Amino acid sequence: MENYQGIMTIVSKKELVKDVYEMVLEGEAAKFIQTPGQFINVKINDSLQPYLRRPMSICDYDENHITIIFKVVGEGTQILSQKNIGDTLDCLTGLGNGFLDFQAQKAVVIGGGLGVPPMYNLAKTLKNHGVEVQAVLGFNSQNDIFYQKEFMDICPTYIATMDGSVGVKGTVIDALKENHIEFDKYYACGPEKMLDALVLTYPENGYLSFEARMGCGFGACMGCSCKVKTKPYKRICVEGPVLMSSEVIVNG
Repeated sequence: MENYQGIMTIVSKKELVKDVYEMVLEGEAAKFIQTPGQFINVKINDSLQPYLRRPMSICDYDENHITIIFKVVGEGTQILSQKNIGDTLDCLTGLGNGFLDFQAQKAVVIGGGLGVPPMYNLAKTLKNHGVEVQAVLGFNSQNDIFYQKEFMDICPTYIATMDGSVGVKGTVIDALKENHIEFDKYYACGPEKMLDALVLTYPENGYLSFEARMGCGFGACMGCSCKVKTKPYKRICVEGPVLMSSEVIVNG
């Protein structure tokens, strides 16, 4: 898939929950996003610090806009959270292989924490392809929940919280089972432990988007390589971030 480097302008910014921000970027680079699940690599500063770009999943997009949702976890995201409307960012777009299989009768999109954002446009895309879609979103507590209403506007949406403050107490798998959700394909993004648990429970017909530390974002540095069943290694930034459940090697 073709990628592109360009300047994008911040046109909207808001804090969804504590330290989690939604930011809408405008610019020609948005045209190079071709499918849900791709990501962008953002240069945080013009200075040398921080040096590496930050990979960001894409929540939503059109020909002129990209919506990202990120959490402040370190120096780079702290600086990004302090940017203002009208500021510009140097972005690499159209990166990675996203979700490409939209042929299903019943599908469930599953997001855990900061894995929720890329499921949003995917849910819309599946619905536009005539798929019966449901969503399961997992968070630690009610204080961490975001985008519940946005998903509910698209499809039936179920919440799991680890402390039981909202929805099913436990994991997204607990929510799938307790709500008797039927599906012939599932699509997921979230912490690696969540993805591993899904693969162990549902080894077939799944597509999982993995997060990884990336140096370059386009396959040159090999820093995000992971072992899979189908070949010795795949680079998450190029052959991923979406992998089929049948090729995933569960850690531990």
